[in-house]
Amino acid sequence: MEKYIKVKNNLHDVEYYYNIVRSNLKRLRKKYGYTQQDIADLIGGTRQYICDIENTKRCKHVTIDYLGFIADALEEDIREFFKK
Repeated sequence: MEKYIKVKNNLHDVEYYYNIVRSNLKRLRKKYGYTQQDIADLIGGTRQYICDIENTKRCKHVTIDYLGFIADALEEDIREFFKK
């Protein structure tokens, strides 16, 4: 069962928010010229996990701490991942 939150008369499922994070992760990664492997190496993760996060078909949900590690590695404010 999907969870919905009513915000100003709009309904969004959980994937809506993760898709915002996914697209911003990919955008920021490319902005700095990094590959998925580069990001994984910077934070001590795996390329597969970065790929899973960015891929909408895999629906892997990134944790806030992992997202924080990525933000720190890119020297970006974590809020950048939540901008529409």
